[in-house]
Amino acid sequence: MEKTPHAKNLRKGRVSLPHQIYLVTAVTAAREPVFSSFSAARLAVRCFHDKDVARQAQTWAFVVMPDHIHWLLQIEEAGDLSVAARLYKTKVSMHLGQSVWQRGFHDHALRDDEDIRSIARYIVANPLRAGLVKSVGDYPHWDALWLL
Repeated sequence: MEKTPHAKNLRKGRVSLPHQIYLVTAVTAAREPVFSSFSAARLAVRCFHDKDVARQAQTWAFVVMPDHIHWLLQIEEAGDLSVAARLYKTKVSMHLGQSVWQRGFHDHALRDDEDIRSIARYIVANPLRAGLVKSVGDYPHWDALWLL
């Protein structure tokens, strides 16, 4: 696994509050496009719904990009942000049979004035902005709770 410079500094001051909504970004090691493979991307999608991950956090929206993921989640009452992210990343790596991720992850706790639906739309439009597709509906590796 690639070490991220100042990774420990990224974790300083990180708190995990029950019911808090976070935007998490996790990047593959060396930004390898692991999830360019359809089967690897679908496996990463399924891991958002893993029962152990779901005990830590409710998933509001996500997108699996070729070399990273964005995940909008809300911490459950007894959940923990770091545990949720670690479980998710571990499940993906375990099912793929290889170490996939850079150490750590980036998180942003949403403020009261931030609109969760706008952030979810921003997340799912990532493939469009990256030029991977011409329409969000053409990209298969995302979801948002409002569509269920």
